[in-house]
Amino acid sequence: MATKIRLQRGGRKSYAFYSIVIADARAPRDGRFTEKIGSYNPNTNPATVDLNFDRALYWVEVGAQPTDTVRNILSREGVYLMKHLKGGVKKGAFDEATAQKKFDAWKADKQKGLEKVAAEVAKAKKDAAAKALAEEKKVNEAIAKKVADKKAAAVAEPEVEAPAEEAAATEEAPAEA
Repeated sequence: MATKIRLQRGGRKSYAFYSIVIADARAPRDGRFTEKIGSYNPNTNPATVDLNFDRALYWVEVGAQPTDTVRNILSREGVYLMKHLKGGVKKGAFDEATAQKKFDAWKADKQKGLEKVAAEVAKAKKDAAAKALAEEKKVNEAIAKKVADKKAAAVAEPEVEAPAEEAAATEEAPAEA
């Protein structure tokens, strides 16, 4: 029986969410599976992966073939690196402790990179919000200036019209007398 490591789609329309499953190669995409080893959410930035590392490593070592997307996910999570390091231990290139140190160093470096990306995204959001606020302040100042000009014009116009109204009233008054 050929075994595949593949994604099984879930979630609602236009908001996909995937489970990483072990399934028979002949089973349909969302059909029967042997074991669920994790989940993948591409909707977040960066994409969120929740993986049972030990089970994924076991299935890769026994020969389960991942799809292209799952292979990329497993590679980013370090499953293939650990498989490679375990192969080095079996060949006697180094011991188990050295392999674990190398993996931990790689994982720490990977985590720093993810934190850096998250910080850049947060900074970009903050800069965009500050830029939008500055633009909104400019628009509000322009509107306030227009309103002030209209009020000043409205105050100036009655003073000009008031003497004309008084003159008209005086002209009409003698006609009534």
